[in-house]
Amino acid sequence: MRRARGCPTVWLFTDERQGDGLWRALERLPRGAGVILRQGKAPDRAALGARVAAVARRRRLVFLVADDPALARALRADGVHHSAPARPGRLPGKLRTAAAHSLPELRAAQRAGAELVFISPVFATRTHPGARTLGRARFGRLAQAARVPVAALGGMTFHRFSALRPLGASAWGAIDGLTPARIATPHTRP
Repeated sequence: MRRARGCPTVWLFTDERQGDGLWRALERLPRGAGVILRQGKAPDRAALGARVAAVARRRRLVFLVADDPALARALRADGVHHSAPARPGRLPGKLRTAAAHSLPELRAAQRAGAELVFISPVFATRTHPGARTLGRARFGRLAQAARVPVAALGGMTFHRFSALRPLGASAWGAIDGLTPARIATPHTRP
């Protein structure tokens, strides 16, 4: 299992469904965890990002902005996450992550310079209802094919991450799996 430089083990992805639960989730994440600002179409994304960035700095969380290097630069983010594996736009010297759903996307993310690739959806998720899931075996094959560290995403919990570690997962990310009710357990420690 490989680890990317400065990469947390636990990642919270922001989502419109979190509402005020986002702030509780951020406060309960373990120090050194990561948060990825999504909400790409929200009209107030910059303001939301500024609030998330302030909490991340105060709590010493790694803060990434999805799909918008200009906003990431403006918010002094720690890097950029790309929901499509080969998107252009980098922040020199900053962390770059990407999502991949297949072997061709994993390869594209690696060629584009991703230091950590979120492989998804491993399990069923409310974010993409009805989407075909990878399951443990396909996730493991993708993780073994990776030349960079990989994180499991999609229906993830700490217990599922523990089961995927032997298959190559170095980190995990979630929305629902890191809701306030679940964050309170000691199992989310990186």
